Amino acid sequence: MKRRDFLKGCLISGAAASLGVPSKSLAVGSFEGYPDAMGILVDTTRCVGCRSCEAACNKEQKLPEPDVPFDDLSVFEEKRRTTEKAYTVVNRYEAGDGKDPQFRKMQCNHCNEPGCLTSCFVNAYTKTREGAVIYDSKICVGCRTCMVACPFNIPAYSYSSAFNPVVKKCIFCYHTRLKYGKPPACVEICPREVLTFGLRSDLIKIAHERIRETPDRYIDHLYGEKELGGTSWMYLAAVPPEKIGLDETVGNEPIISNVKEFLGMVPMVLTIWPALFTGFHLLATRNKDHGADHHTHSEQEDGKK
Repeated sequence: MKRRDFLKGCLISGAAASLGVPSKSLAVGSFEGYPDAMGILVDTTRCVGCRSCEAACNKEQKLPEPDVPFDDLSVFEEKRRTTEKAYTVVNRYEAGDGKDPQFRKMQCNHCNEPGCLTSCFVNAYTKTREGAVIYDSKICVGCRTCMVACPFNIPAYSYSSAFNPVVKKCIFCYHTRLKYGKPPACVEICPREVLTFGLRSDLIKIAHERIRETPDRYIDHLYGEKELGGTSWMYLAAVPPEKIGLDETVGNEPIISNVKEFLGMVPMVLTIWPALFTGFHLLATRNKDHGADHHTHSEQEDGKK
């Protein structure tokens, strides 16, 4: 078996285990998300960069106080990314052509076929039927493969903690809201109705209706509808995606198609270490059992004497 085929098989099997579906159904291009999955439609034309969503996320997820207060707009002087202390951030983009500055909220997009999930060697990630991509920090070993695999550069590593060095990111407020049918905290607090929560399939229809009814307001593209097999968070904008920091080169192929190429360059130790440790464990257990049997046999011999 070729090495790449072996890695692909491992990826598909791991993804199937996390998703709770047979591995055959995860053949490239086949999984388009659960039919009743929820999503968020982000209308960037309405966003004014108030950072209310950042504050709501911080409170809901019980994150540390921000380095810069939420009412301090000086943060827009540089582009930010998500961190272990901020699962969502808002950035400002100069659109040019006489257009006003554009703002975009950045967080995990909760892909239908997540790169973080398919690249995880210990199945720490799960794609829930509600649409969220969540993770189990108790399973995570901190290998950070998911950080490299994510095409949106989202997962953040908790370098500040020597005792809990795990990956952190937005989890769609899954445990406190989504699984109870409630919208995420950022959606609920937004004063401009930038964020619309609902069934992903319904949001796609709403987005195309807005484009059709006000073509002078939006470009004719819903980012996230098809990109990388589709995402739960989708974006409407007045400018091309790259103008607001969205990568237009990712294509529409499911994420696993991209991850399998990346994993071809990952050192083999990252691929075989689970098997190695399993082997070490079995060997140690066998030696322990053998030692116990030998000890019992010696006691029996002594008894006979």
